[in-house]
Amino acid sequence: MPFPLEIGQDFIAAILTVMGYTMTETVIVFDRIRERLAEAGKDDMYGEERNKLINFALNSTLSRTILTSLSVFFVLIVIFIFGGDSIRGFIFALLIGRIIGTYSSLCISTPIVIDLSKDEKAVK
Repeated sequence: MPFPLEIGQDFIAAILTVMGYTMTETVIVFDRIRERLAEAGKDDMYGEERNKLINFALNSTLSRTILTSLSVFFVLIVIFIFGGDSIRGFIFALLIGRIIGTYSSLCISTPIVIDLSKDEKAVK
């Protein structure tokens, strides 16, 4: 690394901050899915119809999530470049965490909901 990277209190604080961002984004996506299911009046919907509804809910939050992540990412890049050596490890952890957090909120959590709902149908 071209800068000193120690795993200390700053790094742990950055990881906890990223976890908070990621959980908030995931809750927003899941809440939008819940809203769309309630609007459809079919909380017990299964199959391709439910998948389309979940896809529509994800697409409705996609632009908001990406724009929020990009705006935070660009600010972090500026702080990383122009900030001092003491803050670079913290900002580096936030930069990597924003990328991974946004990816997990959009591309991992929603397919898990779809996979778990398939098991739910088999139980009922």
